[in-house]
Amino acid sequence: MHCGLNTIKNYYLRAILAIVLAFVVKTNANAQNPDNRKDSVKQMNEVMVTYKRPVKTIATSQTLSGADLQALSTTSVADALKYFSGVQIKDYGGLGGLKTVNVRSLGAQHVGVYVDGIRITNAQNGTVDLGKFSLSSMESVSLYNANKLDYCQSASEYASGATIYLQTRRPTRDSLAVQLRNASFSTWMTKLNGQFDWRGWQGFIDGEYCTSRGDYPFRYHSEYEDTVGRRANSDIQYGRIEAALFKGGFSSHIYYYDSDRGCPGGIVRRLSDKYTNVGREWDRDFFVQASYQGRFYKKLLFKTNTKYTNEYLRYCTDYPENQNTARVDNHYRQQDIYGAICVAYMPWSWLSVSTSYDIRYSILRADLKRFDDVKRVDQKQVLAAQMNHKGIQAAASLLHQRYNDFTFAHVGAADPLDRWTPAVSLAYTLYNITLRGWYKEIFRAPTLNDLYYTQVGNRNLKPEYTKQWNLGVEYHLDNSKFKIQNSKLALDIQCDVYLNKIENRIVCLPLKGTYTWSMMNYGYTFCRGLNATVKGHYTRGPWSASLLTTLTWQRDLDRTNPEDEDMYDKPICYSPTLSTGITAIIGWRALQFTTSYLYVGERMWSKADPEDILEPYHNVDMKLSYTHPVGKTSLGLCLEVCDVLDIQYEHIPRYPMPGRNYKLTLSFGI
Repeated sequence: MHCGLNTIKNYYLRAILAIVLAFVVKTNANAQNPDNRKDSVKQMNEVMVTYKRPVKTIATSQTLSGADLQALSTTSVADALKYFSGVQIKDYGGLGGLKTVNVRSLGAQHVGVYVDGIRITNAQNGTVDLGKFSLSSMESVSLYNANKLDYCQSASEYASGATIYLQTRRPTRDSLAVQLRNASFSTWMTKLNGQFDWRGWQGFIDGEYCTSRGDYPFRYHSEYEDTVGRRANSDIQYGRIEAALFKGGFSSHIYYYDSDRGCPGGIVRRLSDKYTNVGREWDRDFFVQASYQGRFYKKLLFKTNTKYTNEYLRYCTDYPENQNTARVDNHYRQQDIYGAICVAYMPWSWLSVSTSYDIRYSILRADLKRFDDVKRVDQKQVLAAQMNHKGIQAAASLLHQRYNDFTFAHVGAADPLDRWTPAVSLAYTLYNITLRGWYKEIFRAPTLNDLYYTQVGNRNLKPEYTKQWNLGVEYHLDNSKFKIQNSKLALDIQCDVYLNKIENRIVCLPLKGTYTWSMMNYGYTFCRGLNATVKGHYTRGPWSASLLTTLTWQRDLDRTNPEDEDMYDKPICYSPTLSTGITAIIGWRALQFTTSYLYVGERMWSKADPEDILEPYHNVDMKLSYTHPVGKTSLGLCLEVCDVLDIQYEHIPRYPMPGRNYKLTLSFGI
């Protein structure tokens, strides 16, 4: 919707400019020839006023951008994604807990996360901790089901069940911004963001440092327990610095993240009073990437991507006070080299055909017992075609994926995987209504964790196949045809029904603690659901108002064995039947107030016992901010209250989330 709003604004600005120019020219002509005003003619240069209708996408998409994104009560990308329909967040408690997302119950490994069009990867476990990525440098966060379908995109972008695009902001002027935040649980954070625009080059440097004790209070209540306490070993300190450089079709990004955090574990350990979990984790993540998109003649587009990633992780529980669990001190090192090239040909303005080849080389090293270095070569090729003609949009693609693993002989590598998967999409737009439908098959290889980890890996694990069907409708309304003085209105409504079938589903459940997962194949799962969103924006004079509502209803069921009465047609773990959210943003001049309400229904969390249920929960956040200009500088003050009602809830059993907490932020900008 933000693209539509920007287009409408450009239309009005151009129209106003044309009227002003015409009036000025006519006035000057009359002034120069007062005796012949009726007959005088003044020749003026041509003024072109155009209006481009908002582009409808075949894929189901949701976007938060600009002022709406910054107005939310969020710190990381994971916080922003909870406002999207169809998204389930997994948060393992603690201020530094791992945060992953699951879209339409496909699993976190089916969600591709992209920064400026290049994927963030983790061959080790296939997931991305979205808590490591800040929103301070982001222009927009978008979620696509199926494919985004640009004219020229990499094969990797076709290889996910859902994709999250993080678009960094391209500066338009020189600026410097500083933030200082104090929050509950002895949390201090400082941020620095510098931007420049010089001779066609744009860029930014964004840095952040945070430290927190994380000792928030909690209450745990069950059939057998009722206790209060404080989260122990939940501290974190981290630093993040990243920079980007842009010019025309060239973009680059460099990122470094360093953290030291406690791993508090499930609170059952604290309640036993036998010991305190003293596990700790250290992370050092680095990547550098570059991309260039250009054009040969008028009909041939091309794009190249390159990236290098280096990640280090250490997990240690080898302390004298740790007497009752395994004492380990493991180190994991991962390197990843990636390259891609895409070529698209447009014989006509309404048709494009493209092909892309991606290759990724990954190395995982660990000092686990009986574990050898693992190397993986991941290759992807795609053939795709798209058309957009007289309101009809269509797209088709055929994706080929091949995985080859290499280990030492006494360990043995899994068999190579080689598959073709198709996808087709169709949409028709009439006036402001778009009807769409798409079908997509996707194939996910087991991760290196799944296959090779000592005591956890299973080299006999089968690959996972997903088939997705979707039918949807979208309605867009703007006031470009209505005369409402000093006001603008935009409304976007989407509703999609979907069906997912997954064969040999790979499920990772934290049954043995935060860091050690158990891998298993469900066999066959069946999910049907409905996603709906209503997004509106209204401005009149100094007032502005935005409303975002989301609704997700789904049934994600295990249908592996009809003879297993205990498990057949039972819900999959961590898949709520109903979740909904409402977010309202009201602004007046430099003052802005945001409130959001989220509801997540009950979820089953144990395959062994379907009676193990996580209770539904409600969450209310509020945010009040004010920015005061002082010459060429600005001062800002922001107060956030998260979980206003102090609801005790969990995403994962026995990993309680923080209750009511506060954030006070002071900002200064030049």
